[in-house]
Amino acid sequence: MTGFERSGSDSSLGVQTPEGIEFVLYPAGILIRACAWAIDAFIQGTLVVIIIIAAELFFRMMGIWLLLIMLFVIDWFYHSAFEVFWRGQSPGKRFMGIRVVRADGSPVNPGASFLRNLLRFADTFMFLYLIAFICMIASPGFRRSGDWVADTVVVYTGHAQPHGRFVSPASRRPGMPWLANVPMVTPSRKLGYEEKQAILAFARRYPLLGKARADEIAGIWADKLKGHSHDSRASLDSRDVPAAAEADDSASAYFLGIAHNISG
Repeated sequence: MTGFERSGSDSSLGVQTPEGIEFVLYPAGILIRACAWAIDAFIQGTLVVIIIIAAELFFRMMGIWLLLIMLFVIDWFYHSAFEVFWRGQSPGKRFMGIRVVRADGSPVNPGASFLRNLLRFADTFMFLYLIAFICMIASPGFRRSGDWVADTVVVYTGHAQPHGRFVSPASRRPGMPWLANVPMVTPSRKLGYEEKQAILAFARRYPLLGKARADEIAGIWADKLKGHSHDSRASLDSRDVPAAAEADDSASAYFLGIAHNISG
């Protein structure tokens, strides 16, 4: 992946693969991240209160050291555990429709998640949150210092539908009506998050590409996804799709079928 690039005049971030396929990340702003943090802080506080009450009732069984260990785990590993095992989302982030990903759009890994949360104490120094605020304001992707070090970014989820005043215009992505009559295609192997986003980005730009350019882009990885076999469902009716997909066995037609399968 290449680095971030501004997409127009908005806050979206364009990412380009080495193959020339582009897709867009939509970073979550300060307000919605603050709301997610408040929800998580409330949950953490509730867990702490429950543990303290349990310690009072079962002090002899738990002991002071076990109590301190449990409080330490909640304070330091709450966010990391959820981000690793819940696809980059803590309860607060899931409620607000955002998630943590790597800077190239791939899922966050345990090391990156632990590192970004390890530096949370620096962002919240003296509980003023001034460092985090300044970093997010100055960053093109609203990234705090932990995100910079871990090379992560908090983005809107593709399937999330935030409610009320928290709806982001960036999260309202345009549809792809030209896929309506394209038969769905199942690739020969399971696709990763990054690959799915790249294929969807290709499908969104498809009407703007000429047939030769579309086949050139899709042909780079089409054979690998096909497993050197042809899927009968990849055949298309040229009357139902744009002109660039007239060839039944073309790589671009195969990619459109996969995009239809991914987008539902």
